[in-house]
Amino acid sequence: MKKTKSLDALGPLQRTVLETVWECEEASAHQVRERSKHTRKLAYTTVLSAMQKLEKAGWLKHRAEGRMYIYSATQTRDQAGAGSVRGFLKRVFGGDARAVFQHLIREGDLTEDDLQEMRKMIEDKKAEVQS
Repeated sequence: MKKTKSLDALGPLQRTVLETVWECEEASAHQVRERSKHTRKLAYTTVLSAMQKLEKAGWLKHRAEGRMYIYSATQTRDQAGAGSVRGFLKRVFGGDARAVFQHLIREGDLTEDDLQEMRKMIEDKKAEVQS
């Protein structure tokens, strides 16, 4: 199994497949195809190929259930998102988290609720660091 890359490196079809597997927790190629048929008409072989490529790239793993493979994600959506955020932080802000924070405060359309939630996150982090 290869090391997974950033979510940003996935194409639209692979993203759709991975999102569907996350939603279902585990799914066969047939289930993914059925769930995505309202947005895209995909051939079974196209979905299966995407799932196999995602497995080769380390995003999915499978288990056999009779003649069918059931796929599940190797990491949660949050874990994958954290990797993408770290990559973005490094690429765009040189790894400086304060610069991102400053940008969000200055340029973001933040409501009072957003600011209150950010204050709470900061206080929670301070308590965690002090323990």
